[in-house]
Amino acid sequence: MSENESIFRPGLFDGQVAIVTGGGTGIGLAVSRELLALGARVAIGSRKQENIDAGLSALGHADQTFGGILDVREPDTCEAFVHAVRAAFGTVDVLVNNAGGQFPSPAESLSPRGFEAVIRNNLLGVFNMTHAVANHAMIPQKNGRIVNVIADIARGFPGMVHTGAARAGVDNMTKTLAVEWAAHGIRVNACAPGTIRSTGTAQYGDDTLEFARKATPLKRLGSVEEVSRVVVFLASRANDYITGSTYYIDGGSSLWGDLWPIEDPKNPS
Repeated sequence: MSENESIFRPGLFDGQVAIVTGGGTGIGLAVSRELLALGARVAIGSRKQENIDAGLSALGHADQTFGGILDVREPDTCEAFVHAVRAAFGTVDVLVNNAGGQFPSPAESLSPRGFEAVIRNNLLGVFNMTHAVANHAMIPQKNGRIVNVIADIARGFPGMVHTGAARAGVDNMTKTLAVEWAAHGIRVNACAPGTIRSTGTAQYGDDTLEFARKATPLKRLGSVEEVSRVVVFLASRANDYITGSTYYIDGGSSLWGDLWPIEDPKNPS
C-alpha cells in the first residue's frame, strides 16, 4: 500500500470540524491533510507562526482550514483558540492532541526546570486543550472524538524520563476521561507511535534513529501516514465502540529490543 493511499471512504468527515494541535508539521500535518481530504474542516494550532503558515500552505483549501497561535501550556490560550474555531466553523467534533516536544537526556543530567517544561507541554497541555474543547463544544452537543498522540511508553522511556512521565499521565487521562465522558457521547482514545521518520525525530540524529531501527522487530521506522491512519479511524464516527484504549504504532518495538544501553558496573566500557 502506498503511503498516500487512503483506506477510508470519501466524505467520511463531511460536515465535521477537527482541531489538530501541532497540525502544521510532522504527524500533525499528515493527520490534518487526511482529515481535510475526507471532508472535514480543519483547524491547526502551533506556538510558531511559521509552522502555521507552512501548514496552511501545504493543506490549501483556505475556505476549509483555519490556523492560529496556540500555546497549549496556557489554559486561557486554549480557551481563546477554541472560541476562534467555533466562530469560524460553528463547532468542534474532533480533537487530535498532537502538540508536544521533548529532548533526549539521561535523568541525572536533566534539570528540574527541564523536567517541568516537558510536563507542562506534554501533560498539562493535553488537559488544557481537552478541557476547553469538551466544555465548550463536545459536552454541550453530546458527541465528540478525542485522540491523544503519546509515545511508546509500554516499557518506560529511558533517555527521556520527562516525556515518559508526561505521556504515561496522558495514557491514564485517556482511560479516565473515556469513562467520565461516555455519558456525553465522547470517545477518548490514544495512539502511541514508536520511532517515526518526521520533523520531530530528525533532531535525534542518524545514529539514534539507526539504533531505534535495529531495536524494532520490523526493522524499519514508521511513517507519519501510518500514524495518521490510526488517528483518523479513532477520530471517525466509524469508531463508536472503542474508548479508553491506546494503540501502539511501533513495528513491535514495545515488545522487544534494547531501549537503552545498560552499562555493566562490573565491566564498565
